[in-house]
Amino acid sequence: MPVCSRRHALATCLSATSLASWFGPSTTAANDHAADKRVKDKTIPFRFALNTSTIRQQRLSVPEQIRVTAEAGFDGIEPWIRDLRRFIEQGGSVADLRKQIEDSGLRLVSAIGFAQWIVDDETQRRKGLEEAKRDMELVRDLGGRHIAAPPIGAHKPNMPKPDLPTIAQRYRDLCQLGQSMDVHPQLELWGFSPTLSRLGELAFVATEAAHPMARLLPDFYHIRRGGNDFEGLAMLEASMMDCFHINDYPGDIATNELSDADRVFPGDGDAPLSNLIAGLGDRGFRGYFSLELFNPDYWKRDALEVAREGLKKCRLVAQASPA
Repeated sequence: MPVCSRRHALATCLSATSLASWFGPSTTAANDHAADKRVKDKTIPFRFALNTSTIRQQRLSVPEQIRVTAEAGFDGIEPWIRDLRRFIEQGGSVADLRKQIEDSGLRLVSAIGFAQWIVDDETQRRKGLEEAKRDMELVRDLGGRHIAAPPIGAHKPNMPKPDLPTIAQRYRDLCQLGQSMDVHPQLELWGFSPTLSRLGELAFVATEAAHPMARLLPDFYHIRRGGNDFEGLAMLEASMMDCFHINDYPGDIATNELSDADRVFPGDGDAPLSNLIAGLGDRGFRGYFSLELFNPDYWKRDALEVAREGLKKCRLVAQASPA
């Protein structure tokens, strides 16, 4: 896909390129409508996924999550490993899930797991890598090639905090594991964590790991929550980000008091999303923006309604290129 200047990217960059090739045939009227919307969005050089945390408290089964994601018109889905495990433990079929995802015209763009690859305790870290291997195998079997790698186990003030060179070596070990299954572990920014809350920390660890499977997973909310300056995004190589968590937040809450529950739909908060997205596009980002919210007000609403509104607002901030 060509790299265009910001002035042209959102208006003309994809004018000759159909996004239809990313999606399979629809089998229902709702899916036909969703596919039509995808094809028409030629002015947006990005794709959008639904992180299923956004509709988590509606208590949908994984097949229902996939149905809602497809009917809302998203291009991809980012499920949680624990939901996938529960589905399988209750007799569900991985092959059936993969077929549903593919038949719905979706991509499994990433998955959210919590393997403790970063911890100091060697026995615990070995178990964490074994868990990561199982998680990656599941992602691969579902047709995915990416999984989140957050600093779980080093994310609270009372937990041991490894230094950055040590984290880089442990992340390299995780990448080597991922290479054996062709799954990229994405180093995830957690703004509330004493470890990997800064964009510079992500850049250092990924650089020092020096592994071709290394990828970054930033998040607009977590960038703010970690006290980062958004200008730091310009220092990250766009090709290192295949997935980017999109959300918004109110500007009248102190940075260190922001919580997951404060996340709102893109454009409903005070983050300069249109500028940031345009800048990412300028630097060649062509991955998925995955809508990740934990808002209890949205959890009280119909899941499909929430998903549709979320996608609409994602597209609006992506289209609103500043002059």
